[in-house]
Order: sequence, then C-alpha cells, then structure tokens
Amino acid sequence: MRGILRTYFPPLPRSVTTLQVGGLVNAFGNGITLPFLFIYLHNVRGIGLGVVGLIVGTHALVSIVAGPLFGILIDRLGGRRLLGIALGILAGGYALYPLVHDAWQGFVVAAITGVGVGGFWPSQSTLIAGLTPREQRPAAFAMQRVVMNLGIGLGALAGGLIATTESPRSFTVLFLLNSLTFVVYGAVMLALVPSPSLDRSGGEPGTAGSYRDVLRHRAFVAVISLNALFIFAGFSGFELLPVYAKNEAAVTETQIGLVFLVNTIVIVLLQLPIARLAQGRRRMPALGLLGLTWAAAWLLVPIAGSKTAGAAALMLTLAMVIFAVGECLHGAVHAPLVVDLAEPRLLGRYMALSALSWQVGFALGPALGGFALDYSPGGVWIAAAAFCALGGALALAVEGTLPARARRTPVPVAA
Repeated sequence: MRGILRTYFPPLPRSVTTLQVGGLVNAFGNGITLPFLFIYLHNVRGIGLGVVGLIVGTHALVSIVAGPLFGILIDRLGGRRLLGIALGILAGGYALYPLVHDAWQGFVVAAITGVGVGGFWPSQSTLIAGLTPREQRPAAFAMQRVVMNLGIGLGALAGGLIATTESPRSFTVLFLLNSLTFVVYGAVMLALVPSPSLDRSGGEPGTAGSYRDVLRHRAFVAVISLNALFIFAGFSGFELLPVYAKNEAAVTETQIGLVFLVNTIVIVLLQLPIARLAQGRRRMPALGLLGLTWAAAWLLVPIAGSKTAGAAALMLTLAMVIFAVGECLHGAVHAPLVVDLAEPRLLGRYMALSALSWQVGFALGPALGGFALDYSPGGVWIAAAAFCALGGALALAVEGTLPARARRTPVPVAA
C-alpha cells in the first residue's frame, strides 16, 4: 500500500503541487474546447476543412515564432512572470472565438492564442524544473501529464454534454469557460507559487548565452527533432479525430467526449506507474515503443470509419486506450530528458525550443491533415501510423548522440 501511495502521490515540493492544481483547472478548460474547435469552425461557422486546418495551424505557427522570444525573456525575467503574461493572452484570445464568423477572423484569433501558447509551455516547464530537484523531475513532469490529461478528459466530457451544432451559443459557453480557467490558473500561480531564486541544476538566470549555444548541442537538437515528428504524426491527430469521427462515422459530440475521457482515465491510471517503472531504465527504447503503439492506434481509426456509429465509437475508444499507453511513455521520458540535457543558465531557451518542437508538429499536422481529410479521410491515419513507426525506429538511432548520464531515467535517492 505504501508503494502504491508513493507511486500515485510522489513527494514533490509544495509549490510544484500547487502549480499542478492550477494546471488541472486550466486543462479542464482546454479540454472543453480542444475536441470541438474543428467542429465549431467547420460545422457551425461553415468554414471549409482545409481552411480550418490552416487556422489551427496558424495557432501553432505563431507559437513557433513567439516561443523563442519568450525563452529569452524567461532567462532574463523568470518563468513565473512570463507564465502570468501568457495566461492573460490566452484568456483574452479564447474569449474572442465566439465572435468568429469568417475565416479571416479565425486566423486573427488563432494568432492571438498562438502567442499565448508560445509563452505558456516554456514558462510553465521552466518553473517546474526550477522548483524541483533533478531526481524528482521525472515524477513532477509525469504528474504534470496526469493533471493535464485528467483536466482535458473531464473537460471534453463536459464539452460534449454542452456542445451541439444545432445551437451555436453552446460553443460560446465552451470558449468563455476556457477563458475563465486561464484566469483562475493565473491567480493561483501568482498568489501561491514563488519564483525559484536559483536554478536547482546549479545555474543562475540572467547569465550570458544565446540560442546559438543551444543549437550547437547536437543531442538536444536530435531529441527535439524526433519529438516534432512524434507530435506531427501522433498528438496532432487529436485535432483531426473529432471531425473525422463526426463526419465519417456519425459519432455524436457526447460520444466524442466519452472517447477522450477514456483516454484520460488510462493516462491517470498508468502515467505515474510507468514513470516509476522507467526509473533507472534506458529512455530511447521507451520512445521506440511509443512509436509502435501510436502506429497501432492510428491504424484502427480508418477501420472505425467503416463501422456503424456505435461500433465506430467503441473502435475509437480502443484506439485512444492504445494511444494513451504511448502518451505515458512520452510523459515519462521527453521533458525530464530535455531538462537533463539543458545548460542551467539557458534553461528558458532550452524549454522554449522543446516547446517549439511541439508547435512545429501541431502546425504541420492540422494544416496538412485538414486538406488530406478532404482528399482521403482514411488515408490520413495510415500515413500518420507510418510516420509514428518511423519515429520509433529513429529513437533508437538518437540514443547514440546522448551523453551517458542522460541515457537512463534517474532513480530518486529515497528509492
């Protein structure tokens, strides 16, 4: 029993735990809108799927530009202050989505939220890394993944119960609720979470350095390039799956919410045990297995498209269960590996480029996937599966670039 409690409630600094609670509220708001943005813009506002893909891709593209700029500011001003700014931008941006009626308005709002996302992830990751000792970071980032997915899953369920294409106002409720959660998270963070006065890796914010120093780090560049491929072929499918399920398999909004909830439940149950199992083990074979599990998950999606609505919902649920196992592997490896590779004095820049690898994938995936869905709805998922399998193979090749100390997940001293 003590081992189970330690697995699901790892000992973390109080400030990190507080940050996770605020993140849970924020993730709930993201979950309310995430599965339904494509449906809102296409089915409610009548914007073509290809253009909707470009709008969603614009959100990620702008974050690609904004992220590195935030990284410089984080190293100078600290993650806490920049996280507050990013949350304010996101709150304002999502509050504008109900006003979108034409494609150009969608592009403007997506650009605003893209700036916020560009600052959100490197700021939050830098803050968690700075507040957590090295041996506790895998657990801290695993817990971050748990609360993020728990919030998104519960939010998706709530969004599925609220949203209906027959009532555009129901989507207004979704976007305003999401905006409110950014405000709540910002208030919790600014009131209760301190700024790390000294990075626990041994470096101090504000010392000299540039992105040129980061890009010379061959192992780090290899890791984030691999991550961009995984996000492009894997995670970005979350943006495309709901509209595919509704239009190709007649799955309802409520069923879509339940599919995402099942994905969340699996992650909540398995993320922390998998993170603990990963202690002392090689990291890159875990990412190799991740590629295979995601490939298997996406190959089930076109099969679901040929079934009746009820059977399709069950098939998509199975796909999301398999995909969730891969997510747990990713959560146990990627973020702690990036922090271990980073130079402490440039941590903000390292986390910004790590976040950029996510946004590159999220920009390309929906942008290309939206047009591909129009051309070949089933072929999209077969192509995604092939890229995921390729990423799994490349993960083993990347291992040779890593320094010996970073190849295995650290083991907490207490263990």
